[in-house]
Amino acid sequence: MRQIRALRVAAVAAGIALMATGCGATGKSTGSESTGAAGPITGLQIMVPNTPGGGYDTTARAAAKVLDDEKISTNTEVFNLAGAGGTVGLARIVNEKGNGDLTMLMGLGVVGASYTNKSESKLTETTPLAKLIEEPGAIMVGKDSPYKTIDDLVTAWKANPGSISVGGGSSPGGPDHLLPMQLAGAVGIDATKVNFVSYDGGGDLLPAILGNKLGFAASGAGEYLQQIKSGEIRVLATSGENRLEGVDAPTLKESNIDLIFTNWRGIVAPPGISDEDKKSLIAALEKMHASAGWKEALKTHSWSDAFVTGDEFQTFLTDQDKRVADVLSKLGLA
Repeated sequence: MRQIRALRVAAVAAGIALMATGCGATGKSTGSESTGAAGPITGLQIMVPNTPGGGYDTTARAAAKVLDDEKISTNTEVFNLAGAGGTVGLARIVNEKGNGDLTMLMGLGVVGASYTNKSESKLTETTPLAKLIEEPGAIMVGKDSPYKTIDDLVTAWKANPGSISVGGGSSPGGPDHLLPMQLAGAVGIDATKVNFVSYDGGGDLLPAILGNKLGFAASGAGEYLQQIKSGEIRVLATSGENRLEGVDAPTLKESNIDLIFTNWRGIVAPPGISDEDKKSLIAALEKMHASAGWKEALKTHSWSDAFVTGDEFQTFLTDQDKRVADVLSKLGLA
């Protein structure tokens, strides 16, 4: 990154005209706003606002790999800035006004954390680029858990809600929190009595599941496919409309629990970036989305394609922000 920036400075010092090269000040190709055909993006950073190994991290690194493999971008850097359920990263992206090289992988968890952590920064302040994926949640236990089915778990949970800890890889207000809260309501448990334990990302949640430190966990199954396939984690149910491919577990609806719940992830940029940078970044993500490499990544991680960009994604973000704020207000968390 330092070398790339040094080269840019040297180019300017030498008096090379940017218009002659077709590259903007950020090093992004601007010769073709719709296709990015003039050359790959350089200097792109994707910030992950939680720990390595979680869903945001996995998605960011999959996207970076496809961007580089397809020559859409070169030497894409992924880095982690964890803390406060993603709001440390959110503050960074909001404060980097005008930085067309920086992006952040985010999702429903950051929306909720911005309220429960009383963050001064909001996702609605960022520049929305694209929603990438959706995935259902999964109700999971370790291999030694006494709960063999979702019915076993619900029976025990209803008998004494506070005695069974529920772990999730997001702060209150995130998907791993909202799923068990909505599940509690669907089976007749007072959501305010749920004993929720928050972990900063799936990488931190995994040892708690494997070590049987929780009654059960609620998170995206895609983060734990290796452990699910090996039998170390047992999925009792998934929360999508249909069964999750590659996971031998019923949906909640199949189990006579009236609940469908899906999480989503997307990518945003700082506020105030130039129109050229915004168009270049969206064009790059559109090319990534159309590639065979990204289709393979969707299949590998059991993600559902949910690609929308720009204004449509901005409308979606605004709606999600309001919905989450309303739910958290009812729980006394916002």
